[in-house]
Amino acid sequence: MEFELTSENFESEVLQSEELVLVDFFAPWCGPCMMMMPIIEDICDSDPGFSVGRVNIDDDPELTEKYGVLTVPTLIVFKNGEPAASLTGYHGEEDILNFVKSCE
Repeated sequence: MEFELTSENFESEVLQSEELVLVDFFAPWCGPCMMMMPIIEDICDSDPGFSVGRVNIDDDPELTEKYGVLTVPTLIVFKNGEPAASLTGYHGEEDILNFVKSCE
């Protein structure tokens, strides 16, 4: 399931989650982010065994700064409420799935 993340729901949806959560930090003006959007949606639709959330860096600069996001798109996998790994730039579905699986 894909959901929008904000400072208000980040703790309950990501930090308190008992499963892996892939967080996509994106911006609507970012070409590679928009190219990855359908890939992220396909991953969600495939029931991958982990949650997926998105943070719009323009709408939530606090989270962006807290997790050191300097480039978009940036994907961060959270495990047990902590950032486990990050990946920047455009990536295809197979790369993203392998990235998340490496954090299990």
